[in-house]
Amino acid sequence: MPAKGESAAVAPSHAPDVLVVGGGIIGLGVAWRTAQRGLSVAVVDPRPGGGAAQVAAGMLAPVTELQYGEEPLLRLGMASNERYAAFATELTDATGLDTGYRRTGTLAVALDSDDRAELRELHAFHGRLGLASEWLTGRECRRLEPMLAPGVRGGLHVAEDHQVDGRRLAAALVAACERAGVALHRAEAAELLVADGRAAGVRLSTGERLTAGRTVLAAGSRSHLLPGLPDGVLPAIRPVKGQVLRLRMPTAHGPFLSRNVRAVVRGQHLYLVPRADGELVVGATTEELGHDTTVTAGGVYELLRDAHELVPGITELPLVETGAGLRPGSPDNAPLLGPTALDGLVAATGHYRNGVLLTPVTADLLAAYLADGELPPLATDFTPDRFAPKAAA
Repeated sequence: MPAKGESAAVAPSHAPDVLVVGGGIIGLGVAWRTAQRGLSVAVVDPRPGGGAAQVAAGMLAPVTELQYGEEPLLRLGMASNERYAAFATELTDATGLDTGYRRTGTLAVALDSDDRAELRELHAFHGRLGLASEWLTGRECRRLEPMLAPGVRGGLHVAEDHQVDGRRLAAALVAACERAGVALHRAEAAELLVADGRAAGVRLSTGERLTAGRTVLAAGSRSHLLPGLPDGVLPAIRPVKGQVLRLRMPTAHGPFLSRNVRAVVRGQHLYLVPRADGELVVGATTEELGHDTTVTAGGVYELLRDAHELVPGITELPLVETGAGLRPGSPDNAPLLGPTALDGLVAATGHYRNGVLLTPVTADLLAAYLADGELPPLATDFTPDRFAPKAAA
C-alpha cells in the first residue's frame, strides 16, 4: 500500500512493490522484513552481502559506544540490541546458518590516569541514564581478562554489550531473502528513475530498467552519489575508512580473550573482538580519505602497536588477514531512516559505526513504514528532513 501522504505508484503490475538499492546488511535486512510483511521486494547490488559487513568486527555495543549528546541514538541502539537474540535465532531457523551472535559482554579499559578519569565520567553518565555498567579496578579487569597489560588502570564492564559475526550475518540475510522470495539483481544501479516527480525505480548498468512502487536507498557511503538523484534530497554521506586485522588465537590452553575489549590508545579508539572459532578481530582506524580502501603498512602498524600496549601477547598470534571498509557517515553520524523529499524514495543509510548494531531495528522500522504507511516513533529523530533548510520565520 502507498505510504501515508504518497501518491499511488506508477510501476506496472509486474513490478515489485519495493526495490532496495544496496545489498549490504541494512538493505538485505529491510528487504527480508518487508517481504515478510507480504510485499514483493527486489534488491539491486552486484555483490549481495558484500560491503562494510565483510570488514566490520560486529560489536553490539550501544552502551560502551555512547557519546555525550547521543541519547536518541542510544535509544535506537538499545532497542536494536534488545532485538538481536531473537533476530539471530529467526535467521538461523530460516536458513540453517549461524550468525555468530554471542552474549560476551564488553570490557572498556583505561591505560593511564587521563583515560581512567574519562571512563569514570562515562560511568557516571551511564548511571544518570539508568544504564547498567560496572566499574572495575585494574586488578578486577585483569581477573576477567588475564592477558591484559599490567598497566591497565581500571575499566567498565557492560554485560549487555554483545557481538555478531558480520560476514555470517550477511550470508544468512542473503539466504533468508532468497527463501522469502526477494529477487536479487546482481548488477550496479546506474541511475535513479524519476517520473512525474516521483522515484520510479532504477536503470541497471546492464541497461535494464527496473520499476517499483517505492525505492529504498540503502547504498551505504555511495547513497547520495546515485545518478539521477535530485539535488537536496539526501545530505552528503561521507565514507570513513576503517582498517581491520584478523588474527588467530590459540585454543589449547583456555581463551586468549573471552569478551570484547576496547580502549582509547594515543587518542584512537581500539577494539578487540574474539570469535568462538578462534578468530580475533582488531580494529579500527578512522580515516577520511574518500572511497579509498587500501590497506596500508602504517594502518597495520598502528593497530598492532596499540593492541600490543593493551594486550602484550597479541604480537605472538598469527596475522591471517587485513582489510579495509567504508563506514557511511551522515553529517551528524546518525542514520537516515524514512521518506525523503522525493515522493516514493525512502532512505536507510548513514549508519556510520553502527550499521551492524542497527540492522534489526532498521529492518523493522522501514518494513513497518513500507507496509503500513506510518513511520514508527522510534525513527522520528532520524528522518532525512532533519537536514532540510529551515524556513525563515
